[in-house]
Amino acid sequence: MRTRPTDLDEARLHEALSTGWGFDAVGLTYAPVGFGSHHWVAADATGESRFVTVDDLARRRRSPADTTDAVFDRAARTFSGVRALRDVANLAFVVAPLPAADGSLLHRLDDRYSLVVHPLLDAEPVSADGEYSTMADREAVLELVVELHRAGPAALERLARDDGTLPGRVELLDAIERLGDPWDTGPYGEQCRTRLAAHASEVEHLLAAYDRLGAAVLARPERMVVTHGEPHAGNVLVGEDGLLLVDWDTALGAPPERDLWDLDAGDGSILAAYAEATGIELDPDALAFYRLWFDLAEVAGYVALFSSPHLDTADVAESWVNLEHFLRPRERWPALFA
Repeated sequence: MRTRPTDLDEARLHEALSTGWGFDAVGLTYAPVGFGSHHWVAADATGESRFVTVDDLARRRRSPADTTDAVFDRAARTFSGVRALRDVANLAFVVAPLPAADGSLLHRLDDRYSLVVHPLLDAEPVSADGEYSTMADREAVLELVVELHRAGPAALERLARDDGTLPGRVELLDAIERLGDPWDTGPYGEQCRTRLAAHASEVEHLLAAYDRLGAAVLARPERMVVTHGEPHAGNVLVGEDGLLLVDWDTALGAPPERDLWDLDAGDGSILAAYAEATGIELDPDALAFYRLWFDLAEVAGYVALFSSPHLDTADVAESWVNLEHFLRPRERWPALFA
């Protein structure tokens, strides 16, 4: 995120690092990277550094009935599975969180925010703009994904299994119900209402297709493997010893297509290479399901933002650009509207 949270005192980060990780930071520098979490680089008097990530638990609730406690518990379980990928499955490309002195991987700062600590890596992004620039890069990441999907049951058992929950679905449907009322919520409120109104029936059509696909895709638990969830170029770094995968908070037990739909360049070659390497026959419906999940989750998240009180920040402006990109149902899903 480009904008640091205004309701979080950095003194709490110092305290958490010191009492939890025995790391006495003399400096905290906000790092405006990524989109979704807040990041700082912490340095101590010896020159050692850590990469500190703070998540807004309230923003990660799946529905109005979800709680920040449940979000925290899910994240703690996820990071436990990720740590097992590094320690038990010995996957060197997994950038796992560092355990605190008591063995925990996630710290609760308050009701709203949680903190996780990673090593600060001497590594560079695989590409400058977050998109794979070469097929060779995609193929190299595919090798990591194949290795990940072969991880043993110790890691898989620690992770939650994908149940098809679409975060923000309740709020999205509620927003559609409120399209007849003005959205005096901020600079993008009325723009969002107008755009959603133009596509509301199409969004409902996509939700029905999502349910139909998910009922079949998730009914085969024997296909579940350990998945990262977002192995796009923005989550791949090039280190001294090779490629590294970061941002594991999305890890789940799921069908392999969850990691493959976006990794493929569109020509099917990555999918064919995966099938040849693993002997797994990929399911076109599962590929569509996970791509559709991503589109709908993006739309739901941005609609929730703009239908609630918001300011005109750099992150909000980027969110509007993203909503315009994803809220084009017929253009993005012509086969579902044929």
